[in-house]
Amino acid sequence: MTTPSGRLERHPVLVEPLTSADVPFTFDGQPLLAREGEVITSALQAAGITVLGRHPRDQGPQGLFCANGQCSRCLVLADGRAVKGCLAEVRPGMVVQSLQGVHPPLAAATAPPTGYRATAVRSPEVLVLGGGPAGIAAALELGRAGVDTLLLDDKRTLGGKLTLQTHGFFGSVADCYAGTRGTAIARLLEEEVRQLPTVEIWTEATAVGCFVDRQVGVVHQQQYRLVAPQLLLVATGAREKALVFPGSDLPGVYGAGAFQTLVNRDRVRASQRLFIVGGGNVGLIAAYHAVQAGITVVGLVEAGAECGGYQVHEEKIRRLGVPVWTRSTIVRATGDPTLEAVTIAGVDENFRPIPGTERGFPVDTLLLAVGLSPVDELATQARSFGLPLLTAGDAGEIAEASAALFSGKLAGRQAARRLGRQLEIPASWAESVRVMGSRPGPRQRRALPGPTTEEQGPQPLIRCSQSIPCDPCVEACPAGLITKPGGILDLPHYAGGCTGCNRCVVACPGLAITLLRPADAGPPGTARLLLPYELLEESLPPDGVLVTVDDEGRPVGRGQVIRLLRRQARDRRRLLELEVPWAERRLVAGFRIQEPEPGEPLRTPEPPGEDPLVCRCERVGRAALVDAIRAGVRDLNQLKALTRIGMGACGGKTCRELTLRIYREEGVDPATVVLPTLRPLVAEVPLGLLAGQDAGEGEKP
Repeated sequence: MTTPSGRLERHPVLVEPLTSADVPFTFDGQPLLAREGEVITSALQAAGITVLGRHPRDQGPQGLFCANGQCSRCLVLADGRAVKGCLAEVRPGMVVQSLQGVHPPLAAATAPPTGYRATAVRSPEVLVLGGGPAGIAAALELGRAGVDTLLLDDKRTLGGKLTLQTHGFFGSVADCYAGTRGTAIARLLEEEVRQLPTVEIWTEATAVGCFVDRQVGVVHQQQYRLVAPQLLLVATGAREKALVFPGSDLPGVYGAGAFQTLVNRDRVRASQRLFIVGGGNVGLIAAYHAVQAGITVVGLVEAGAECGGYQVHEEKIRRLGVPVWTRSTIVRATGDPTLEAVTIAGVDENFRPIPGTERGFPVDTLLLAVGLSPVDELATQARSFGLPLLTAGDAGEIAEASAALFSGKLAGRQAARRLGRQLEIPASWAESVRVMGSRPGPRQRRALPGPTTEEQGPQPLIRCSQSIPCDPCVEACPAGLITKPGGILDLPHYAGGCTGCNRCVVACPGLAITLLRPADAGPPGTARLLLPYELLEESLPPDGVLVTVDDEGRPVGRGQVIRLLRRQARDRRRLLELEVPWAERRLVAGFRIQEPEPGEPLRTPEPPGEDPLVCRCERVGRAALVDAIRAGVRDLNQLKALTRIGMGACGGKTCRELTLRIYREEGVDPATVVLPTLRPLVAEVPLGLLAGQDAGEGEKP
């Protein structure tokens, strides 16, 4: 398997030029170059280096997994100090070293500080934790009401996961930027909130604990600070769930968010051949982002009978040639020392792999997109200590970004009212939160209207056939010919009379509208279609002949590319004009750019003795947990003492859910299991900071 490497110098949507990679550093003595401001792991990945070290417990290879500071898989030494490579920026001349089966050395002892005691440095009316869509929306409402607000985020820029999303968003155009790309929404929100004089913003700031005196500990600018708010608003988002299977710890196995961080934020070509586990919106969108970046998506598996994400997202990747395997799961990942292949299998009604259905695929990357869990530890602490609290976004309930924006607005108004501001909360807001966060409706197959006399002129062919909150097509039509009579969750209806302006084709975030050109647009016996296009031009074959497909990606015939229309200024989407046989004009929904791979049927039994890891930080396997559970352990604190599970850098945030799943598999009701005691600190903090020393130079702040 070829090691993925390199940078995405060109991208169909992210058109800003890359800065030069001219920051010199070394990794294990090898001279390398990074871009200014680039983190260590991204610079190494761009150089084709995916193995970052070896674990001291069993010498297992370590590689990037979360790219968000949640685990310790990317722990390295930078100029002699242990750092997480996904958070630490490369500095000129930095000496980076891998940890080869040893723990990082302790720093040299320094004289202890005398008389140091942390005190509150800020006492805002409201402390907002999280600068994603919900946190910024809340801060905007608070700032407009003149509330003294402190907004914290652990990244350099605000926007949260919006900064990774290059696709157009769903929801309401009027209320939550529907149709606009996530990256653009992030910029708009940050610019707006920075204009408010009563909102102070701390970036690269991590809240690490809430305490009994109702103060919040924060690490900011290499100092430990205490903040004493009157009210806490938690909008900390969500973290990705994991799976237990042999090989899940191999370098090359990522969370989907980590992959999007590499590709969309850092413009690193993180893969050549990719497989995805999980058919929710996160997995489906990640597949599309990979194709946009020129990466082959070998396939996607979903254990359910159908994907849980939006139908338009699934059909979008099926049309491009990405196979979607439902009622299937990942069985194992193999490779040494990095991922080289995956095996999938069909599952029965209890989601257990069916022997004899295994298929293998050579890949270098596997993305896990199996759901999200709220980052709610700080909210739990605040609630237990009686600190007045509100939650917004995924920290309260997992939903789409449009719902997070609305829930942030609602929470911001509620917070202001609690503090005595006389503000109205529109009755429609709570309903908007519910609608924007609603699950997609039943999947339907809506027949396109048959040929009519109107077909002599242009006609939009709307292929959206699932109830989801979305209205950009309605707002885009200047003549009001597309409507949703039953509200935003209704299917769009076309009333006739199209003028051929193409705006609905450009506006649809699901790429679910094509435009049938007038009957005389092409030679006799042919039809001309306009389709949305968000790929690089080199994705098209040299002769311009494409395999045309229907809604679900099944071949229809052949189409000839006539031209690519100029890039649309609004969101950089282009339109492709395609000539197809007249009889196929209503069947063609898109085109392939890769051939689906069936995989190699495997008839060999699962290798014996495989003990998949549950806790990646401490390398604790499933077998040790099963033994303890069968011995009667029903307390996760006791399980931690016996096996060290949950004692790693993530603090058990990932492996706790996996462990409870194993209890369920062993016939134990998880509700009867004692959960681990949650204590500050919820993130790692150098002891020197708690002692009043600067983390970088050992000096007292």
